Amino acid sequence: MMLEPKVSKPIVADAGDTMCSKPISFAPLEKILTPTVSTEAAAHYLHRRPQTLRVWASKESGPIRPRRINGRLHWSVAELRELLGVC
Repeated sequence: MMLEPKVSKPIVADAGDTMCSKPISFAPLEKILTPTVSTEAAAHYLHRRPQTLRVWASKESGPIRPRRINGRLHWSVAELRELLGVC
């Protein structure tokens, strides 16, 4: 009697697992038409982690300040462009 070798199943990441999720792509700042962007987008443009921007917001200590809309942070595109020197 011959036994077949066990084949391990591939590990599938959970939908909430951030380690295996695809990176989010953001449009160039020059092409953004909305007045504000999310914390994740602002962090991308500023080359910072989103948590850094949340700390700036809570301590009111960063180079720009967000607006709170329905309890969420929104960062001004005009202020981001001015800070980064983008037209």
